Amino acid sequence: MVNLVLGDDHAIFVDALAATLPQHGHRIVGTADNTAGVVATVREHKPDICLLDRYFADGDGLDVIGEILSAGGRTKVLVLTADGDVQGMRDALGKGAAGYVNKMCGLAVLAGALRGVVDGEVVVELAASRTPRLAGTTDARRLASHLTARERQCLRMLVEGAHTTAMAKRLGVAPTTVRTHVQSVLTKLGVHSRLAAASFAMRHGLLDDERMPVAG
Repeated sequence: MVNLVLGDDHAIFVDALAATLPQHGHRIVGTADNTAGVVATVREHKPDICLLDRYFADGDGLDVIGEILSAGGRTKVLVLTADGDVQGMRDALGKGAAGYVNKMCGLAVLAGALRGVVDGEVVVELAASRTPRLAGTTDARRLASHLTARERQCLRMLVEGAHTTAMAKRLGVAPTTVRTHVQSVLTKLGVHSRLAAASFAMRHGLLDDERMPVAG
């Protein structure tokens, strides 16, 4: 059994997890509904994983990741949040979190993320997607090769968390043009949201090599 501490201020959501996660081999050893309480509960129980919400009444959960890691010793932090902010994900991982999962991804994805964290993986699931996972990075890069140079610029800005207005300003085009480019990116990569496109690009390192051929 994997011991968990749940840090979330939504009581119904916590109750639902407490009722279902034991069926997936997890034991809930403590819960807390504020950041200070999460740190104290982790210090008391030293769980394998702390499931941490992003926002609490007393502050941002990301701000106490370091304290949680210190309090728990070997405890790993998996941020479970309704917030789909790409920069938030980057900040969480930068502070030492082992994963960042959107609550909309569902229980099956969460259970898989927990297994991944236990196995030492860094898990990112920014948004639920009905698109089947590709076999690997080779297939992902094949899809990305169909992006034009402008579409790759848009994809990079999606990874940076930029919104349509900011993208339009940087590119010197109208917001409607940006939306057209972004929709083309989603179609070519086979994803259904901007967050899914950003996650897909980061997972497969699609922007790591700017020399990658692009479509004309």
